[in-house]
Amino acid sequence: MRELIKFPPVPPLPPDIRKALIGSRSSSHSEDPYSLPESTPNPSLEYMQLTNDYANNNFPLLDGSGGAFNGNPSSSYQQQHQQSNGNGNGNNPFTKLKLRLPLERRYYSPSSSLSLMNISYPPQIHQYNNDFTGVLERIKSRHDPTVTTVAQGVLEWKKTQRQKRIGLDIQQFLDRFYLSRIGIRFLIGQHIALNTQESHEDYVGIICTKANVHDIVQEAIENARFVCEDHYALTRSPPVQLICPRSLSFAYVPGHLSHIVFELLKNSLRAVVERVWREYNASSPKSPLMIPHDVEDKFPPIKVIVVEGKEDITIKISDEGGGIPRSAMGLIWTYMYTTMESGGLADLENEEGTEFHGSDFKAPMAGFGYGLPLSRLYARYFGGDLRLISMDGFGTDVYIHLNRLSAAREPLP
Repeated sequence: MRELIKFPPVPPLPPDIRKALIGSRSSSHSEDPYSLPESTPNPSLEYMQLTNDYANNNFPLLDGSGGAFNGNPSSSYQQQHQQSNGNGNGNNPFTKLKLRLPLERRYYSPSSSLSLMNISYPPQIHQYNNDFTGVLERIKSRHDPTVTTVAQGVLEWKKTQRQKRIGLDIQQFLDRFYLSRIGIRFLIGQHIALNTQESHEDYVGIICTKANVHDIVQEAIENARFVCEDHYALTRSPPVQLICPRSLSFAYVPGHLSHIVFELLKNSLRAVVERVWREYNASSPKSPLMIPHDVEDKFPPIKVIVVEGKEDITIKISDEGGGIPRSAMGLIWTYMYTTMESGGLADLENEEGTEFHGSDFKAPMAGFGYGLPLSRLYARYFGGDLRLISMDGFGTDVYIHLNRLSAAREPLP
């Protein structure tokens, strides 16, 4: 924490700026057109979606005193919005319910109010913000190799304990640890981007309000194929067919989506290449993995299908790589589990004194054992999910569900 110890003291705000900022928050109910309300209804959710969410107990209800009520939310909502039927029944408990509508909070003060008052921040405030942003950049850079460092620790533990699999307690700890890491790095990256990147009409920090799914997936396909060709010394990796509307866009973090698709495509490419190699070298299965150029034309294509739904955007990745045995389906979400016998971090189990650094560690084609569990955490961070269905002997289908509604809550432990 050296950076935090050397951090400069917070400069005092001038009285005029302090008064303007406090006034912009307290005047949310005034007639000032330049003040923003503290909260506004979520425009992304329609009436039917709201009633469905309440019916499924996705949002809490409040009684007249502000306490929670465990009743039928959908019927209570209808009771509030229906006129009296004239029966004189005034004892219905639903008439006292108040719905807690999902809100979009606004945690910033409008700069327009300051400009109208001819008030500008002093240089000390700008310097303080630049110093704080620099601290966050150093912290983020310092923790870049955290994933590989923790993986090295797990490998060393497995070696000393002579364990082939990690236990449920370690699995749950790593899930909580990496999910918290995703959230922290998201907040740090958002602050850094807001203060260092040039303004763009489609970006708010690292969040793209109009993220083009086709372009992001296509870039991930090209990157995954490049890694595959480099790893297996191929001139042409298995073809990938992308079926996606070119105009499909929604608010998301492009880096998260690219990471998910990239990791899943690496798994599919490896499975297809190694299955074709096994069929070609059926007589000598222990021979080195060398695929002639004429055999590269026999690779079955990998299909990536993107579909837009009312609630989700679903990406399906289908391959013909032989699938996963049913006995191994319970292990695929386990950290450090891989079907690859060597490569990646598996080669490091017999090496002493190996350390990882963000600048010299090269992501392997496979064998890391982190692709699926980390991709599922990235998908779940914004209310999505990741599912895998395997047909042993044929191939695997992976479904990426991305929540397109803005009502998802951060799933931190």
